[in-house]
Amino acid sequence: MSTPSAPGARRFGEHLPSLAEIGPLLALLLACAFFISQSSRFLSFQNLSLILQQTMVVAVIAIGQTLIVLTGGIDLSCGMLMAFGSIVMTKFAVVLGVPPVIAIFCGIAASALFGLLNGLLITRIKLPAFIVTLGTLNIAFALTQLYSNAESVTNLPNAIMFFGNTFSIGPAEVTYGTVLTLLMYLATWFVLRDTVPGRHLYALGNNAEAARLMGLKSQRILITVYSLAGVFYGIAALLAVSRTGVGDPQAGQTENLDSITAVVLGGTSLFGGRGSIVGTLLGALIVGVFRNGLTLIGVSSVYQVLITGILVILAVAADKLSHRR
Repeated sequence: MSTPSAPGARRFGEHLPSLAEIGPLLALLLACAFFISQSSRFLSFQNLSLILQQTMVVAVIAIGQTLIVLTGGIDLSCGMLMAFGSIVMTKFAVVLGVPPVIAIFCGIAASALFGLLNGLLITRIKLPAFIVTLGTLNIAFALTQLYSNAESVTNLPNAIMFFGNTFSIGPAEVTYGTVLTLLMYLATWFVLRDTVPGRHLYALGNNAEAARLMGLKSQRILITVYSLAGVFYGIAALLAVSRTGVGDPQAGQTENLDSITAVVLGGTSLFGGRGSIVGTLLGALIVGVFRNGLTLIGVSSVYQVLITGILVILAVAADKLSHRR
């Protein structure tokens, strides 16, 4: 026989965050605690600022990847779309003499058009997202190499490198790119949590057939999602250029896996319909903290990749078990 307080206790339990929600935060705190114990330099303001700078490009790409994964898809082309966008905006500005602001918008538009192409091929021809984005990955890579002649673009105008500039918050130096990244996460969090399009996105990922029966225009949603993801990749291209000071045709070759890693570690289900953009940000920070911390304690980059791969497999396995339950 239940006690009178049992219903209240159940209601209290319903409002507690799930393990999938607090897991990424706990993992980030544990990783930070471990590296603090191993290196006195880890907790310095300079190093924490460096982690944020190193994370911001992958974090922005991961926003687009999260939107796609929430629909039950995946995007392998994101890194190369970023690289193509960076070469377009830098070549336009330096070689063609296009005003920097217009060149930036051209680079973002180039990535967005590739995203639109992905969406059209997936929805109109009914090709699997994995195959489509694998194909556009190779197309974007080839176009990047051909258009740049496999050479970096230098002597960029100051306007393109604005987001690599820093300002001081106490003893810490923070880049404007980091602020832009956080603002984009805040805006995406609001859209997914408090707007009708956000709820439609989750509904499509949970059950595509049920979403269709509800009257949702699934194809339109998917095309919008892939196009919007392309916009995020273009913005990530701008942040990458502003951080390095060059248009690098060799960039973006690992960012696809890094973004998927951030999404999965952040608790977003690869089956679609479950996850949060806040978790993705935490996942990106986990990757950044691990790579930075392992570098500080002298671990080879090969082992950094190994540990990242293990983390991804563990996160996907946990998601699979949770999905079965």
